[in-house]
Amino acid sequence: MKKQRWIACVPIVLALTMMVAIPSFAAKKEFFAIATGGTGGVYYPLGGALAQALTDKIPDLIVTAQAGNASVANCNLIGNRQIESAFIQSNIAYNAFNGVGDFKGKPVKNLRIIASLYPETIQIVGRADAGIKTIADIKGKRLIPGDRGSGTEIDCKNVLEALGLDYKDFSNVDWLGFSGAAQRLKDKQGDVTFNTVGWPTSAIMELALTSDIVLVPLDEKTIATLLKKYPFYARIVIPKGTYRGMDKDVPTITTMAQWAVDADVPDDLVYKLTQALWEKGKFVLRKKGDVADDSPSGAEIMAAIHSAGKQVQLKTALEGVGAVPLHPGAARYYREKGLIK
Repeated sequence: MKKQRWIACVPIVLALTMMVAIPSFAAKKEFFAIATGGTGGVYYPLGGALAQALTDKIPDLIVTAQAGNASVANCNLIGNRQIESAFIQSNIAYNAFNGVGDFKGKPVKNLRIIASLYPETIQIVGRADAGIKTIADIKGKRLIPGDRGSGTEIDCKNVLEALGLDYKDFSNVDWLGFSGAAQRLKDKQGDVTFNTVGWPTSAIMELALTSDIVLVPLDEKTIATLLKKYPFYARIVIPKGTYRGMDKDVPTITTMAQWAVDADVPDDLVYKLTQALWEKGKFVLRKKGDVADDSPSGAEIMAAIHSAGKQVQLKTALEGVGAVPLHPGAARYYREKGLIK
């Protein structure tokens, strides 16, 4: 396993990294990392929970979750072999593997998928006093499209293109992550921001508690345009009541959050990671056989700490997978389960 070049461990797993100083008679440990996203999103808490679960369930492995700059940056980390695995959006995975969009001429051919995790929904949030009721109303406003180069920004650009808009149609454009964008809206220094993330997400929840906001719906014509051009999107409805003051269902589009991995990670290890994601019990990496116990699966741990984790289910593990190959270790697991031939 390669040595990590950068470390910014999520607090939930910080204690695990202190276990490096182990007695000489203890079994040799393998190290494995998951790049997540900013602290205001969903990748960050779910990645920390998954890392802790995997460390507990695979005795010969120490997993750390690392705060990152989300999908585009995470794909590049895998492409440059600076990290073993990462959470990414399925549309960004498609672009990276095929060398299109932000990856034009620079395909990430060592990208592989372990699983699709949960829907990542484009949530367009405006200040209620900014005069934004429909998606057409965002023109001319102060826009925060997400972190520069993030999956959220790519989604924002796709929506703007479908509307016949680009950045020059806004009075100001400022690139910030979820938490920074929410603070700008709270301080009335921004009017509208895009968030591609599982719902509900903490940054929007906290903003809604202190400010009057509107979750901006996408009209059916815009949705149809996006679905026709980008097959990795799907229509979805965010139900009323998801955030404070949200009294109507909001139609929008979604992609899938995926757990991606470097193709060079050994097949046996990826098989155990996939098994630990979906099944109860502990799974020994170096020895034959499994340690029988009733510890919860990685998916169950994620479901316990965040509502988006409740959507991490084996039955949807392969949704949005296909444009980027499964890792052979993961494919072996799904083949055993009868999900693929």
